[in-house]
Amino acid sequence: MAAPQVKSSSELTMAVLGCGTMGIAILSGILSSLTSLASSPSDPPTSPPALPRHFIATVRSSSSITKVESALSGLVKPNVSTLRVLQSTSNVSAVAEADIILLGCKPYMVSGLLSASGMKDALTVNHKEGHARSQKIIISICAGVTVPQLEQILREDVGVSADDLPIVVRAMPNTASKIRESMTVINTVEPPLPDSVTELLTWIFEQIGEVAFLPPSLMDACTSLCASGTAFFALMMEAAADGGVAMGIPRAEATKMAAQTMRGAAGLVLDGEHPAILREKVSTPGGCTIGGLLVLEDEGVRGAVAKAVREATVVASLLGSGQKNVNGTRH
Repeated sequence: MAAPQVKSSSELTMAVLGCGTMGIAILSGILSSLTSLASSPSDPPTSPPALPRHFIATVRSSSSITKVESALSGLVKPNVSTLRVLQSTSNVSAVAEADIILLGCKPYMVSGLLSASGMKDALTVNHKEGHARSQKIIISICAGVTVPQLEQILREDVGVSADDLPIVVRAMPNTASKIRESMTVINTVEPPLPDSVTELLTWIFEQIGEVAFLPPSLMDACTSLCASGTAFFALMMEAAADGGVAMGIPRAEATKMAAQTMRGAAGLVLDGEHPAILREKVSTPGGCTIGGLLVLEDEGVRGAVAKAVREATVVASLLGSGQKNVNGTRH
């Protein structure tokens, strides 16, 4: 089978099936970036030669159509991008037209969505006039659904042959996609993706934050650290704010101070400062910081946070294997 390639056309079509909060965030980032690229045509190109410029979002209800259009229509610019929002009854036609298919539906809906009548032909043939037959890219952001599971559905339930199998990728953005501060982890595959596909995937998810490529064996740990981690850090932020409130700081100001302090610490680390060095720099001998840090160490905060990441990793793995009520039976 020939190595899969992204089409040479500079205008790809991307369909988002099940365009909820995450789908809206991803499309918002892409549409805004396309407008920026168009407004600076003289800048050196830093993006792939072929980018998604035409978008189809499918949703389940007319009220959802209104929601998506309200969120995104202002970002669509003439001669730069197009957007159509359709009901999910149009999934098959959307896939037929698309070069890139983003699965944003609930995990339990994946099999039924891909097994819809006519989906096999839609997935294996590019119907756009003037474009040669080409392998499509399926990007799943469905929690717990692995690449082998998706490929099995495509082969056994949809009936796609091995030669016609689309490129299947699993990506895991997080809640901060909404403000373009996501940490997206993309599942590497064997054999490796073509460079053109890797470049395209990187560009898509860099529009909502940072991107890392890691092997499938680490995806559950990444789910814990990047997705569940948002809640873990929120709890620590809330606890810090509570401490400030206990000492007389008004709630609103305490919350803002805690959030900004956490943002500042994160910014310093992302700028190259090691967390341990940062901690040492702030801890002057005999000062208040070292006193507070010793309380945190005495209370086992370091171990508790690390254990929470490990526990969430195990739970994610069990949920991904189909087990239910995992948290209620593990202890």
